[in-house]
Amino acid sequence: MQRSTGQYKIWPIKIQVRELLGHPYPQRIPKGVFVEQWIGISTDEFHRAKDADVAYMRNRFPLMDLGLSRADGQRLLRERGLGSTPKSACLGCPYHGNAQWRALRDGSPEEWADVVAFDEAIRAGNARANADGKPLLGTAFLHRSRVPLDQAPIDHATPSKRVQLQGDLFQDVADAELELGERRHGHPRGLF
Repeated sequence: MQRSTGQYKIWPIKIQVRELLGHPYPQRIPKGVFVEQWIGISTDEFHRAKDADVAYMRNRFPLMDLGLSRADGQRLLRERGLGSTPKSACLGCPYHGNAQWRALRDGSPEEWADVVAFDEAIRAGNARANADGKPLLGTAFLHRSRVPLDQAPIDHATPSKRVQLQGDLFQDVADAELELGERRHGHPRGLF
């Protein structure tokens, strides 16, 4: 989905940054004028962290600088009563995992209906894919199972997701034991 990332995320950010710097396109940006852009990529997605491709932007990755994984960030949010934060992605991104599809289906029925309709529509191809008269190679689906999204096995947890959930469960049990020890003894167990 490099194309959608560039078209719908990176390019609009560059346009806005140039305007904030006071040098909208096509003006040249003077040497030494730049913004520092903080990007929330965690240690488990380090491969996505890249330098900016323009001199007027410098990318920083504070979560990686702090050594935080996505699970660490989720835990910190929960500890501060801020709930969880979903991953950012386009609604119809074919890179969604089952958990993201379930969250969309269960938490946002209108958006789910839109994405199911989009999934159905892409099976017919699109004007760009066959504008030169060439047919599509294969049939397009949003879900990796290659079945219509509303029939896809999104309630199935992958092995890696089961391991992740198991890790969270162990942390939750440890947190509950610590809290119980604090209530019983008036201080965190193991600290005194």
